[in-house]
Amino acid sequence: MGRHSLPDDSAPPGTGSPRPRRRRTVVLATVVVVAAAAGSIVAVRGGLLPFGKPCGGDAVQLSVVASPDIAPALEAVADEARKDAVRTDGKCLDVKINAQPSSEVADSLAQRPANPEFQVWVPDSDLWVDRVTDERGSSLTSVGTLASSPIALGVVRNAAQTLGWPGKTYSWTALTRTATTDGTLRLGVADPARSATGLLSLARINAAHHKEAETGDEAATRTAATAKLLYERVADGDDQVLATLPRNDSGAEQGNPRRNQAVLLSEQAAYAHNTSGDGGPPLDLFYPTDGTAQLTYPYTLVDDNALNADQSRAANRFMTLLDDTSGQETLHDHGFRAGNGSADPKLTSTAGGRAPQPYTAAPADLPSAKELQALLGMWTITVQSARITTAVDASPSMAVSVPGQGGRSRMDLAKNSLLQALSTFTPEDEIGLWKFATHLDGDRDYVELSPTSRLGNRGADGGTHRDELTAAFNSLAPVPQSATGLYDTTLAAYQRATATYTTGKFNTLVIVTDGANDDVGSIDLDSLAADLKRLADPKRPVPLIAIAIGPQADRAALDRIVAPTGGSAHQVNDPSQIREVILKAIMAAGSHGPR
Repeated sequence: MGRHSLPDDSAPPGTGSPRPRRRRTVVLATVVVVAAAAGSIVAVRGGLLPFGKPCGGDAVQLSVVASPDIAPALEAVADEARKDAVRTDGKCLDVKINAQPSSEVADSLAQRPANPEFQVWVPDSDLWVDRVTDERGSSLTSVGTLASSPIALGVVRNAAQTLGWPGKTYSWTALTRTATTDGTLRLGVADPARSATGLLSLARINAAHHKEAETGDEAATRTAATAKLLYERVADGDDQVLATLPRNDSGAEQGNPRRNQAVLLSEQAAYAHNTSGDGGPPLDLFYPTDGTAQLTYPYTLVDDNALNADQSRAANRFMTLLDDTSGQETLHDHGFRAGNGSADPKLTSTAGGRAPQPYTAAPADLPSAKELQALLGMWTITVQSARITTAVDASPSMAVSVPGQGGRSRMDLAKNSLLQALSTFTPEDEIGLWKFATHLDGDRDYVELSPTSRLGNRGADGGTHRDELTAAFNSLAPVPQSATGLYDTTLAAYQRATATYTTGKFNTLVIVTDGANDDVGSIDLDSLAADLKRLADPKRPVPLIAIAIGPQADRAALDRIVAPTGGSAHQVNDPSQIREVILKAIMAAGSHGPR
């Protein structure tokens, strides 16, 4: 079950282990009492049982947006309800299902105000609900888990036999290593920025690396290397990755280098593929031995406080239809497990699984929103490569000690966090560093400490640009008797970033400041915003990411500054959060695709 519960019955028979009992609504409880006292005819007249006279136009409409994989099952239940004239408070229940990728819905709901035109959302994972909540977007209330499906590696039959299916089992790292080493297997995956299957698979790979590696840095390096390999055959979404499989058993299709022999997918997706008349050769499934990820399908109310009484009851009624025996059977017939994840050997066999593959094992816990944000940031900068210029405030206020941090200053913590962020970048990434205050170089408020260039480049002394940049970050220190020269620095740095734009990389400018612009002789805010709008080019995007440290930072001004560039502003009270925020902002800006 999800975090909340609709008033409803306890789990129906045939859906696995019992779920926690839910509170009943007053209406449903009244129906039971009345029916027991006066017979079912009273309940029929009340319109709450799934039979009665045909609907004549007096209906309650409920709009549901669902992940494309579960939408057909929901549509089947909704069609049956219309056929049987199922009622709610005497009115016929008319449920309309609209299939839409969960990532697109999450992006929409994360915007405020979203003003959605639907009342219920059924994404393929709780992670999308958590993302919207973390972004402080639309109000969402998950009231139950309709179904589930574990993630596995689907392999065409001849390749699966070569790998030892079904007798040989693999861990996540062994699976990906086997599939990506020496071209042994062409492995496809859906883009983690757009697919819960792709993101949760990457999370399990990352968790395995952290368990096996001696240090966190070593684990991060391994995950980044795996991400690079996966990106070589990434597809935009779940449907697209299935389309990369061979269309038939012919040698031309099986040997086509553009066709994948294996894909990371859900058990339900494999079931649908294997039972489709035109899906191509069947797949066999390998279930990782160290804990698979699992798709969940939370029944989620969108802004439930804004639902009227009819909509609220209709949402409740449809939930009970999906949760009863007939509804669960419909979901099962479409290849889904019950919400509690219990395995059905017959379903699994049809999907391509077989003992001793560990298909009955409990799934791993869902990673936290923070972990997923960091992972997506890593994915974005790893697969696209980045060109990032960072400008750091060096005004005296950066010497202020941060409470609870052992006397360390804002600058100390900012440097440490930025160095941690630097460690996540590859030799192909281009990173540079400026510092700013006021009048650091004559009338200029800024100084370039290290040019924006490839981290792997070597200098005259034999060291790398990464070494040079590390020294530059460590040299950052507050400048006494100066002030915050924010506006002139922002304009100059953005002019440089747009003039040196590199095609094929994620280009961005990061500004870190703890104060408002204090340079009375600088450009004003209106002129700066106008100049940034003029410089911004949608065909050569350079989103500006602004990080405001502490309460004295001018967040309102930063919001105006970033807006014309397609960037984002973020407030942190603890400078040690800078790394996390940068990765989150890069993920958000980079999820629109390679630049």
